[in-house]
Amino acid sequence: MADRFIDVSLAKRGVHCTARLLDDRAPVTCRAVWDALPLGGDVYHAKYARNEIYALFPAFADREPPLENPTVTPIPGDLCYFTFSGRELGTAAYGYDRDVSRPVTVDLALFYERNNLLLNGDTGWVPGTVWATVVDGLDRMADACQDLWRAGALGETLTFRKSSG
Repeated sequence: MADRFIDVSLAKRGVHCTARLLDDRAPVTCRAVWDALPLGGDVYHAKYARNEIYALFPAFADREPPLENPTVTPIPGDLCYFTFSGRELGTAAYGYDRDVSRPVTVDLALFYERNNLLLNGDTGWVPGTVWATVVDGLDRMADACQDLWRAGALGETLTFRKSSG
């Protein structure tokens, strides 16, 4: 199979990066995401994992992918897929301004710097599937993510689209 690429962007900040899907390591997850693209939504900056931005989506696959190519220590450029069920994200501690208590919530995340640890104080370890890796533009995206952390995420959108690479 030929390499497949996606474009990951922060609309308001006018920045994007290109990521290569890891079809050989996470084939079910890659297929599910690819078939659902484009996807976009409000961006959040992680509270627990550290150097992570993400967007939340209703389930989009016919069947939720299994945990593939798992990690609890993502590195810069990793794109991770997480599934949360029921009310796992429905507590005030997470700070969401809308209801995220749907049956399944998918979290698509981009890690932009080192020293990440997927450990949640409420629930413990939160392994994710590494399904893509940034191959171009991580430096620009990391700068924008730092700005998002400092200036705020309100009004910003994180979007995933198919790309030619």
